[in-house]
Amino acid sequence: METIEKDILLDIQPELVQANTGKRLANYFVDLVAFYAVFFLLAVGYFAVSANASNDTEFNAGTEFLLRLFAFLLYGLFMGVLEGVFKGRSLGKLITGTKVVNEDGTDISFSTAMARGFSRIVPFEPFSALGNPSYPWHDRWNKTYVIDVRQSGLN
Repeated sequence: METIEKDILLDIQPELVQANTGKRLANYFVDLVAFYAVFFLLAVGYFAVSANASNDTEFNAGTEFLLRLFAFLLYGLFMGVLEGVFKGRSLGKLITGTKVVNEDGTDISFSTAMARGFSRIVPFEPFSALGNPSYPWHDRWNKTYVIDVRQSGLN
């Protein structure tokens, strides 16, 4: 009786289909554009509010480095919060019909989403996504992967 119940449960669970490289690339570009839009709005807000910043338009090398470092950290935070709040989905993933799941197919936790987000700021990390199937470091290190929701039969 126990084996029959297990067989029935196995038949009910959908087979998860990994998202193809094209969808992963589309996710990256959509999310990157969304990030830069948010970053631009934050920068405009900062310069509008800060009296010193509006008068000082000259950046030195140290300021530029700190701005780039801040942008990297903000990108990691942006992606982590987005995927954490929306249960493994970002704007790009919503558009392409994909989702991040753990290796066992379960939804990712908020802490996993944050770890994935900050894994993305490692230098040359985007190049780790080259290949087919795409399995970049931020997936590999956090034991997650991106699935095609429609092909997997999920809602």
